Amino acid sequence: MTIRTAAALAATALAVALGACQPATTTTAPAVSAAVQRVVDGDTIVIDRAGREETVRLTGVDAPETVKPGAPVDCYGPQASQRTHRLLDGQKVTVRNDQERRDHFGRLLAYVWRARDGRFIQGDLVAGGYARTLRVEPNTRHAERLDRLQAKARAARRGLWRACMP
Repeated sequence: MTIRTAAALAATALAVALGACQPATTTTAPAVSAAVQRVVDGDTIVIDRAGREETVRLTGVDAPETVKPGAPVDCYGPQASQRTHRLLDGQKVTVRNDQERRDHFGRLLAYVWRARDGRFIQGDLVAGGYARTLRVEPNTRHAERLDRLQAKARAARRGLWRACMP
């Protein structure tokens, strides 16, 4: 083996070890600024991103349903939807993907922060008992933080933890 071949093999091994060879479907996109056009329900919003309308599913949380076709309104669903409206109606936001950019419905999967004060929207919803955590691998960048907030909300019986649990 020549020195040049050994060096190339070493460089390739180092790149793989450092994670440089990841499939395109699991890359993390940079944070993007957007304007909220409307709130669909507690965990889904529509944004304007550089003139393009995108439906965004909030990664890492599951709010009770209010608009699912053919399904009844879930306990605490209206309150969760109202909270998301209060947080995001007419707001500028920063959105950031985790590992996967889209779900099977084509919605953008993203963590969302309100631009004016940096409020982490998923954290607010979970801490107030407006949503539960939802771990969907590989999109778990903030899962531990959200799990801690949920444990506190549940212990304090906030939101759905009071209204919907016997």
